[in-house]
Amino acid sequence: MILVTGATGNIGSALVRQLHGAGASPVRGLTRDAARASFPDGVEAVEGDLARPASLKPALDGARSLFLVPGMGTDADVLAAARQAGVEHVVLVSSITVRTHPHLPAAAENLAVERLLQDSGMNWTILRPTQFASNALWWAESIREHRSIRVPYADTGLPAVHPADIAAVARAALTGPGHHGRTYALTGPERITPRQQARAIGAALGDEVSVEEISREEAHRQMAPFMGAQTAHAVLDLMGGDVNDELLTVHDTVSHVTGSPARPFAQWAAENVAAFR
Repeated sequence: MILVTGATGNIGSALVRQLHGAGASPVRGLTRDAARASFPDGVEAVEGDLARPASLKPALDGARSLFLVPGMGTDADVLAAARQAGVEHVVLVSSITVRTHPHLPAAAENLAVERLLQDSGMNWTILRPTQFASNALWWAESIREHRSIRVPYADTGLPAVHPADIAAVARAALTGPGHHGRTYALTGPERITPRQQARAIGAALGDEVSVEEISREEAHRQMAPFMGAQTAHAVLDLMGGDVNDELLTVHDTVSHVTGSPARPFAQWAAENVAAFR
């Protein structure tokens, strides 16, 4: 039994579909509302909340592998519940910032969860993705209403990764041998700037999306009310204010682990074009 947490999110939903399509069974998806979950036939929807580890008992019952998205509850308690239930292998989504920006609070939190898992007594595989291609959804309202975006660091390119590729590596780790005790840095196939991302979304729409570059200060004023001043500064550092060679490096991990090339941003844009119409 494989239990997928975050099963209705960008990565978890793709992982559920891929596991089902590969014939992996049984597969169980954790959701806070089973009645509203839409999983492929044969995938069991089980209610539970990572913020309430005691609620996970039905979901963990019989599970031998766990896909874990951290930060949605008390991760130490979740891992303890998994071990007590007999889970043998955990695939954890962490972040590449654990290596590139370890001074950031979010990176320190991810590293702490990695260490908890490594010390848990369960087998583990750690995924460290870079910037998600799906972060472009931040621009959806502006593109729908104005066919334009206003961004800092418009010409700084990062190797954004398609969430389905994170799921593909997780699927391989959950179903195949040789992944225990491995840590994988995950990126897309190439660096892509916000200006190039806007061009790709425009191509998918059949319309032009214009780009206006704004200052870091203006971007921070816009972001801070939604995510807090400290987090906004951290995000801006990762967008271009404090990039380093390691953050810019393109890794071939996706193709090496899955046997298929990493998906380009243009594919993500075409698959999600409805969000921008």
